[in-house]
Amino acid sequence: MEENKPREQQPRIKDSNAIYFLVIVIIALLGTNAYLYYREKKTNDRVVNLNDQLRDEKTRMETEIDKIEAELDNANSTNIKLTSDMQNEQELARLKIASLREQLRKNKLTMGQLEQAQTDVKQLRYFVTKYTSDIGELRKQNSALTVERDSLKNTVNDVSAQADELAKQNEELNSKVKEAAALKVRTISVTPMRVKNNGKDDDVSKAGNAKKLRISFNISDNTIASKGMHDIFIRIIDPSGNLIIADNSSMFTADNEDMQYTYKTAIEFGNEGKLYEVDWTNPAKFQKGTYTIVLYSDGYTMGRTGVKLK
Repeated sequence: MEENKPREQQPRIKDSNAIYFLVIVIIALLGTNAYLYYREKKTNDRVVNLNDQLRDEKTRMETEIDKIEAELDNANSTNIKLTSDMQNEQELARLKIASLREQLRKNKLTMGQLEQAQTDVKQLRYFVTKYTSDIGELRKQNSALTVERDSLKNTVNDVSAQADELAKQNEELNSKVKEAAALKVRTISVTPMRVKNNGKDDDVSKAGNAKKLRISFNISDNTIASKGMHDIFIRIIDPSGNLIIADNSSMFTADNEDMQYTYKTAIEFGNEGKLYEVDWTNPAKFQKGTYTIVLYSDGYTMGRTGVKLK
């Protein structure tokens, strides 16, 4: 009987070990649950209620965003033409501002989201500061270009004025050269003539006998006058002061004035001091008194004289 007692105690020892193991497992599960609860609670604690805990931070960030947006609006208030890059940067900045406002509008943010929003605001502040600086630099460049443009405009105006003055001087010089090159008479005389029965001419002094006027002249020495044929226009004014005209289409220009002529002819000039004679036959009867004769060539007056008929 005594030999059987130890065998009866062995199951009891095994049952005790099992109980101890179960207790340890339960404790471990309770510990795990406690850890998971602690971790979940810690995570939940990281969710920040901005209305209660960080209201001041939310207000500060909103105020900062308002200032940044106002600076962006102020930078764009000037009539500065932005580059395509600056336009893209401005659009991105406004999208970021809208995104940050939407995030702050929410009542709850995680700490990570809050920290990211703070970082975004700092980056936005840096961008707008740089953007405003770029606008200022662009404004300075535009101002410098405006000054340079005005300076160039003044220079162009000065050059244009100088060109106009030179053109005027050149025109005056050309006019003087042209006038200097025009033929001028050195001596001029007019003789009333009649035609005798034998066909020969004879000079007369009475108006009743005269049939034509012989105009004799020679040309002053002129080395710059062109050699060759020159048109000669003659105006004859009767004693009553009336111009005797060939016809209504007998027009020419001299001394910057359009006039009618009495007679037109041409001479060949060679700068030789040659004597020229031009006869003009009066289609009407001569009157008593003084006839005035004026010669023109190359757009200027050559000379004038008069003759008196009895």
